[in-house]
Amino acid sequence: MGETDITFFEDLIREKDWSALRHELEDMDPILIAEIIDELPEQDDVILFRLLPREKAKNTFQYLEHETQEQIIEGLAKNVNRVAGLLNDLDPDDRTAFFEELPGNITQRLIQLLSPEERLIATRLLGYPEHSIGRLMTPEFVAVKPDFTVEQALKHIRMYGRDSETLNLIYVVDENWKLIDDIRIREIILADPEQHIRDLMDEHFVSLNAFDDQEIAIRVFQDQDRIALPVIDSEGLLLGIVTVDDVMDVVEEETTEDFHKFGSFQAAIVNPLKAKIFFLYQKRILWLILLVFMNVFSGAALATFEGVIQSAVSLIFFLPLLIGSGGNAGAQSATLMIRSLAIGDVETKDWFRLLGREFLVSFLLGVTMAAGVSLIASVRAPQHIVVVAATMILAVMSGSLIGMITPFIFTKLKLDPATASAPLITSIADISGVVIYFSIASWYMGL
Repeated sequence: MGETDITFFEDLIREKDWSALRHELEDMDPILIAEIIDELPEQDDVILFRLLPREKAKNTFQYLEHETQEQIIEGLAKNVNRVAGLLNDLDPDDRTAFFEELPGNITQRLIQLLSPEERLIATRLLGYPEHSIGRLMTPEFVAVKPDFTVEQALKHIRMYGRDSETLNLIYVVDENWKLIDDIRIREIILADPEQHIRDLMDEHFVSLNAFDDQEIAIRVFQDQDRIALPVIDSEGLLLGIVTVDDVMDVVEEETTEDFHKFGSFQAAIVNPLKAKIFFLYQKRILWLILLVFMNVFSGAALATFEGVIQSAVSLIFFLPLLIGSGGNAGAQSATLMIRSLAIGDVETKDWFRLLGREFLVSFLLGVTMAAGVSLIASVRAPQHIVVVAATMILAVMSGSLIGMITPFIFTKLKLDPATASAPLITSIADISGVVIYFSIASWYMGL
């Protein structure tokens, strides 16, 4: 959203041109409206939100930043009916995600504004462990009985399917609401009206447990290629469904968190404009101090080879290039390993097999990069081509292997592998690169 667009809406609000505002918002996508509201100053965001029709307000609210959601609720607090209407209209899973971020006393007050039916749903969803599949699921689905005819099933779907999150799959339950199958809507539509649902069943379905971790849902969705999956309890009773949209939100969240950790920000995933200065300082200083001390070793390594440097000053020209390449290779390798560990493509037991593969890959990468740097060395310092080329191969190999092994070590120690951040791996690769470079130079020059 551009600054000009925001200014346009600010001007309309300042001029109190409500009809023009309503006209602008009429055909606008809820995602775009949410972006505008998030960027508007406090108070203006509430004004704009109040102008939205009920259905569009519901759809827009779920795309707002959490801080903006709170501001909207506070701004609407004077109109209890409007708040109650908004909360009742929200999808249960989106409403649960919003409640989870609020202080307990505020959540309790807001729950009281819900209708008895919605209050029961909200209370049940909030009762599941944090980060469990139960927190993601929605009870809005359509289920039929196996003794229904196709005609009865279609009538049932037309009656109860309006509020369903998805109609791609229809779930089959017994008298006790135990899940026994799922059937694609296409099969029901194309079947003979007099056929029974049990005739369409193959009793082959995939389900999630409400108490399992959300990461399990991510893996199952990746394997099954489904739009939605049913959620059951320990007895197999159908509780709700989880859609791929809900799971993608979790993936995005976890990816953002891992990137913050990978960049040495740990868990400091906060708005830098709203967080306290000391908090931001506290979250970053630890890594920076650690890396300062690590870089001391790099300086010590250079001091050890002072004689070599004095004998061949031209070697210094290639130093940033060589150790930088090793660090880049390490960061790249670590990123791939952290991602693979996170999504379950590899496990800690696979480290030895991966070590062999990474050794070969890093060797090929090193040889290729050595060929490139040799061209530069042939012009700048032809007498040191062998030293530069050999160092490039070994630096890239050592950096890559360090980057691959470090996440496995962190995982083995029951630490988050994402904390094996790029700066840490780069620093280790820098130290090893300096030692490799000048060791080879010292040997080659007979010093």
